[in-house]
Amino acid sequence: MSVHHVILGASACLFAAVVAVLCVKLRFEKASRAKRRKVAYGSPSAKWATVNAQRGPTGFGLRHARALTRKLYIGSTPMLCPSVHAGRAADTRAGAWYRAHAKLAGCSKDVSVAGFCEARLRLGAIGCALGALIGVLLSNEMALLLGLAGALVGASAPKRAVRAACKRRTASAQRHLSEMLEVVALGLRSGLTFDRSFALYGEHFDNDFAQSCARAHRSWALGLVSREEALRELASSYGCEQLSRVVDSVVRSLRFGSSLTGILEEAAAQSRAEWRTALEERVAKAPVKMMLPTGTLILPAMLLLVMGPILLELAGGF
Repeated sequence: MSVHHVILGASACLFAAVVAVLCVKLRFEKASRAKRRKVAYGSPSAKWATVNAQRGPTGFGLRHARALTRKLYIGSTPMLCPSVHAGRAADTRAGAWYRAHAKLAGCSKDVSVAGFCEARLRLGAIGCALGALIGVLLSNEMALLLGLAGALVGASAPKRAVRAACKRRTASAQRHLSEMLEVVALGLRSGLTFDRSFALYGEHFDNDFAQSCARAHRSWALGLVSREEALRELASSYGCEQLSRVVDSVVRSLRFGSSLTGILEEAAAQSRAEWRTALEERVAKAPVKMMLPTGTLILPAMLLLVMGPILLELAGGF
């Protein structure tokens, strides 16, 4: 092994050690912040859940884009992306894609288009550097291949995080829609108004969908928007067709003064049935998804275990 490879290996080990130290430091800082929040707000409750729900987008790619959005806003970091520096981030293909999916992911207010494009460039550069450092220990060809693979993985991390957030929010709406409708219907049967019944769900439940409902109620209670606009905005922020149909029915009933209780109970039953069907479909797809790792990992090992001794005997006979 040449001196060049030894130096590169030592540099890679030093870089890995620095990254590990930074990860441990961030872990301890996160634990200390969580401990301070728990001391300030007490045991987990609705208020504690509200703090967790307002922490911002999840996923490493979105968290990095959110931090870059804040730094770009105050000017504490340079603009490395050419489109961001020229002020044309929204006109690029990545910017247009993010604008179309940011609302469904729930991060349109936390992550700007410039922060998203800047995060893609920086994570792609970091992935390229890591892949090249690992590959150069093997060969120059592997350094090139792993560098390209790392760049693709890093650049696609924010986009994958946005897709995952869209799927998570859609699943949350599908899962909790039936309980929201049942709470509102129960409140209406008890003599409460629709506004108060809708507010009860956001006050006594601590999931993401409940917090979105609470924010929508506060927006029309404070007079920022009308009730119809707030409900339609809530429906458009989730990729759930059942929620959109329920909002349309509620808006029509409130506009014309018809009874809401029966409509909400029927919609709750239908939403529960659709969620059950989605779970059954997901369970049915699990064996099909397991065929690929089974065929590529387990089956070759079993063939070697069974056919290996026979092949060795045949080879020894010849």
